[in-house]
Amino acid sequence: MTIDYMEKTTRKHLAEVAGKAAQIHFHGYIEGKESNLEPIIRFFPKWTLKEADGLWCAAFVYYCCREAGFEIPIRPDECKTCHLAGCIAWEEFAQGDARIEYHEGKESFVSEAGDIVIYDRVFENREHDHMGIVLQSTRNTIIVAEGNLNNTSGIIERPNDEHIRGYIRIPDGYRY
Repeated sequence: MTIDYMEKTTRKHLAEVAGKAAQIHFHGYIEGKESNLEPIIRFFPKWTLKEADGLWCAAFVYYCCREAGFEIPIRPDECKTCHLAGCIAWEEFAQGDARIEYHEGKESFVSEAGDIVIYDRVFENREHDHMGIVLQSTRNTIIVAEGNLNNTSGIIERPNDEHIRGYIRIPDGYRY
């Protein structure tokens, strides 16, 4: 039995893929180990493992989206700053494509599994510095699958606070 594209390519499936990917223990160059980020950065042919080291949270989100069946080019026309290995590009993409929902963190938006979250000032004192995929949402926190969490993949609980820049909700069955 063949699964219809629309049935498989869902935010729910994206959350499942992201949760599993976060537990693979992807990592950059840590503890004297060679990076194992090749599956994540393979979509970005001009990017090397060394260039990606410590900067791959957005590439992790892209990897998960592709693994879940979403067909998105690495640099959609809406991306003016960079390709989707950069957090700011995800915001540009979401704000420029009317099919995608973008909700600012200040809104009273309730995130769901499979939404993409963009943060400000989590690791550095700058905007668009990190992102991940929501696995679960409660009133005060979100459980998120993230890449580049101390240069490893993992699942973390974060507060719903001023560090959340916004949420991206890609519609089920989305194809660019």
